[in-house]
Amino acid sequence: MFSFVYRSLVFLTIASCAFSQQPEQPPSQTITITLQNALARARKYGAQVETADIAARFAHEDVKQAKATTLPTLNGLNQFIYTEGNGTPSGVFVANDGVHVYNEQLQGHADLLAFIRRGPVHLAEAAEAVARAKADLAARGLNATVIQDYYTIANTERRIANAQQSLKEAKQFQDITEKLEQGGEAAHADVLKAQLQVQQRQRDLGDALLALQKAKIALAVLIFPAFQLDYDIVDDLAELPVPPTLPDAVAQATSNSPDLRAANANVSQAKLGVTVARYAYLPSFGLDVFYGINANQFAAVSSQAQATGRSTLPNYQVTNRQNLGYSAMATLNIPLWDWGSIRSKVRQASLKERQAELDLNITQKQFEGEIASSWQEAQTAFSQVSSLRDSAGTAAESLRLTLLRYQAGEATALEVTDAQTTASQARNAYADGLLRYRTALATLGSLTGIF
Repeated sequence: MFSFVYRSLVFLTIASCAFSQQPEQPPSQTITITLQNALARARKYGAQVETADIAARFAHEDVKQAKATTLPTLNGLNQFIYTEGNGTPSGVFVANDGVHVYNEQLQGHADLLAFIRRGPVHLAEAAEAVARAKADLAARGLNATVIQDYYTIANTERRIANAQQSLKEAKQFQDITEKLEQGGEAAHADVLKAQLQVQQRQRDLGDALLALQKAKIALAVLIFPAFQLDYDIVDDLAELPVPPTLPDAVAQATSNSPDLRAANANVSQAKLGVTVARYAYLPSFGLDVFYGINANQFAAVSSQAQATGRSTLPNYQVTNRQNLGYSAMATLNIPLWDWGSIRSKVRQASLKERQAELDLNITQKQFEGEIASSWQEAQTAFSQVSSLRDSAGTAAESLRLTLLRYQAGEATALEVTDAQTTASQARNAYADGLLRYRTALATLGSLTGIF
């Protein structure tokens, strides 16, 4: 029994020494993110922008393909046809010119009228312009989201500081009431009131810490390639840039708005769609040139002319035949009757054009309304920041004086707790006012192209 205990103690000693000698893991390094850095990271890692950019690049490839359809093509034709013989020199049951047919040819094809029909190319270019505008719209929307999430973190950090200050004030009041109760100068109800105030401030602090974590999670999803929370931001909420005037905002938004560019590009695309649909009324003129072998023997010169060579003259035979040669074919297709399908497609394209024009009109009116609303929101929030800051200072001074009056026996505990609540609300209102202005400015910036 003693030996077992001894061995156990030795083992635990060795294990504890080995554990104590293990190198400590270096703590993860916390990075500091500025607003500009957050915007750059969001553009780099944001899936929304990348998705829109892929759509734009996809449309650019459509332009290349549309241009390629207007140019001649070159194909290599390699074909062998076998037909069961019927005992005659031609040996065919179907429309083949022999039992064996070899086709080894280069085929050049061109739609000659495609050189002047540029509608499909312009249509693809208009679609690319729409995709580019939507990509720009996605980027600006992402910027606005990042700015809002960034300053939400700053706001919650200020709320945490306010909650800590409120908790400190509540504990201070609790300490005062307990000392006054011991001296017989305050009722026990005041102590209970102070304790309830401390408990409430502790809950407020816990809620603020939770809000900070949720805000950091929302921003981390946008700015990091892999999820992480070990980062801090630079709080510049108190730095208040002056909002632009309404005429300047409207001018910038009109010239830079991706919404208007996308709507105008949709109209252009719809108009070109009508033009392309009307192409079906026009004839098509194709030219095909063939060069190679089209013979019953796979050879440049046939050595079986008696058996397979044919001519318009009866019983005409030659010793051999030249199999390598060229031919050309011109085709003119004129549409005559299609049961109204072309007219239906043209009418359909015209309806799309009308819808695009209506969408443009609606977009313009909504855009003007959003500009006016966002500018008014920014102006109002900017004008209230100084008032909210003064209110926070006034509430803090009121709390200080009320606490002095309570210690002098001139105020009740209820007045102190009310003053504490008012001071806490005023500080939070000031932080919310800063966030409101920054959010309004970000919305206005996304419309005018500032961000």
